[in-house]
Amino acid sequence: MTSPPQESASDLVRWAAFSCVLVPVVLVLCGTSLGGAAGTALGLAAVTGVCRVLMRQSERGAAQTRAEESAPHRGRHGRVPSGGHRGGRHSGGTSPVD
Repeated sequence: MTSPPQESASDLVRWAAFSCVLVPVVLVLCGTSLGGAAGTALGLAAVTGVCRVLMRQSERGAAQTRAEESAPHRGRHGRVPSGGHRGGRHSGGTSPVD
């Protein structure tokens, strides 16, 4: 079963920008004053801007979550698996230290 394609934030922002232009035009055609239509356009633009920021932030968070889920686990506390430790005693030469 496949899920329907999801719209990206940029698609939604394009539609919102279109409505920011269309709504004031329709308001003027219906007899609203230019000032009222301009105020409506500014309000819609502000809401669109805030929604765009929130959607981008949400997309980044979702992408980060997917990346963390697909990354290989490195053990407890993200440490390198045993055998990969650095430092400590080295096996090897028995040269005396002066």
